[in-house]
Amino acid sequence: MSAIPRPTPGQTVGPFFRYGVEFPGGEHLVPQGSPGSVRLYGTVYDGAGEPVPDAFLEIWQTDASGAVPAAEGSFHRDGETFTGWGRVHTTDDGGYEFFTVEPGGGFFAVALFARGLMDRLHTRFYLPERADDPFLAALDEESRATLVAERTPTGLRRDIHMQGDGETVFLAFR
Repeated sequence: MSAIPRPTPGQTVGPFFRYGVEFPGGEHLVPQGSPGSVRLYGTVYDGAGEPVPDAFLEIWQTDASGAVPAAEGSFHRDGETFTGWGRVHTTDDGGYEFFTVEPGGGFFAVALFARGLMDRLHTRFYLPERADDPFLAALDEESRATLVAERTPTGLRRDIHMQGDGETVFLAFR
C-alpha cells in the first residue's frame, strides 16, 4: 500500500537565508557614479517600526528608454551590461541601496524577503514624476504615498513598512 503524499509544512523565509544568496555587486545594476546613474535607497521597517537587519530586496526594471533588458548574466556584473535586476541585503540598521538608472517604464518592481514571511512580498517604487500611473490613480492618497519614491539630494528614497502605520502597499499576483 502506498502512502498518500502530503504537502510539506510551510516555513518562514529567514533569517537564515543570507548564506548562499549573496553575490558580489548585486546592488550595482550600473557602476556607481556612471552617467545617468541614480542611487535607490531606503530602510525596511517591521510592524513595530523597528529596522529589519536580516531582509533582502530584489528589483527588476526597464532600462532608461523603457525597454525590458534581454541580457543574460544577472549574477555577473561586468560593468557594462544592464540586466535590469539586482539583489541586496539590508544592513544592521535596516538600510538598503542600489545603483541603477531611472526606469523608462516609471517604476521599479520590488520583492522583499524577510523573517516571518511565508513567501516574498511584491511592491513597486514609482518615480515621483510618474505619480499619474493608472494603478496609482486607483489608490487612495495614503496608499499611493507608500509607493512613490522621494527625490533627495542623494538619490531616490523609498522606505518599506511591512505592517502598521504607513504600511507599504503590497501586490498579490493570481
